[in-house]
Amino acid sequence: MANKQEKELLPAYLVVGDDALKREAVMKRMRMRLEKLGDLSFNSDTFDGAQCSGIDIVSACNTVPFASQKRLVQVNAADKLRKAGVDAVCDYLKNANTTTVLMLLAEKLAKNTKLYKTVSSLGADAVIDCAQPKSYKMQAHVRAMAPTHGITMTDDAAAKLIELVGTDTVRLDNEIKKLASAHRGSDAVNVNEVIALVADTSVVKPWEFVDAFAARNMVKCLNYLPKVGDSSPIALLSMCTSKIRELMCAQSLLVSGGSTAQIASELGVPEWKVKNHAQWARRFSESDLRRALISSMHTEQKMKSGTPADAALRDWVVNTLAK
Repeated sequence: MANKQEKELLPAYLVVGDDALKREAVMKRMRMRLEKLGDLSFNSDTFDGAQCSGIDIVSACNTVPFASQKRLVQVNAADKLRKAGVDAVCDYLKNANTTTVLMLLAEKLAKNTKLYKTVSSLGADAVIDCAQPKSYKMQAHVRAMAPTHGITMTDDAAAKLIELVGTDTVRLDNEIKKLASAHRGSDAVNVNEVIALVADTSVVKPWEFVDAFAARNMVKCLNYLPKVGDSSPIALLSMCTSKIRELMCAQSLLVSGGSTAQIASELGVPEWKVKNHAQWARRFSESDLRRALISSMHTEQKMKSGTPADAALRDWVVNTLAK
């Protein structure tokens, strides 16, 4: 049976997912394959989906290759294409040039979008999933990355590296390279080496902070606060308040023997979104949550009346999570 490398190239591929390292690897393999068919320096174009027009992309795709069997057209941030650009690309793919391979790269693109549907209709291999591993699998993923650079890592070292760098796989890979170049001997890289060689440059996603809050982990919350770059203090307060209401709902259902499925049904969300709600709810008393909800309103008033928002949020988190 022919493997994926032996299959005939499709006119277009959608490389979608938030794992930038995987996306880079896919493009590297594609370039290596196409370079066997001719000189890509004369036969490739790269576009930024946030800035280019669909006409430019289609024009590049319809260009005849020079001294090669194939051309490569790469569109980064394809999920940022304007509607006119998407329409132009989708119309082109109805009768695509067989001498061009169009690579559309995107961090996120819903399956019900026109571009996703059009590309996926080209074949079973047209959409290449580059989703990042789930957070609970990231530590194992980092340890699996280490041998590609000739080293191994302890669990503690992998966990510390994620804490310092975050979950961006390109940044993690670069730091693992640095660790590999400095490491001596055949022992696994340990946590002390990571602390000594890796700077703390991590950025925390808002949901990570809210999950730490729901888990009543004050130390993690306070460590996360300066690193949450995507949300204002008042937005974080709002998200935590919403989580408090969810935990109050979970508490009331647990009293009567409710299950995770019942919690999900009551909140109107998929079950996986509330898989931790039961254990989180048990870490607070009913009065804890009620007091937290009331104090969140006072904290919001303070923020809007001139109190520094960062300080107000930090004080509220400490007072709420203190046992």
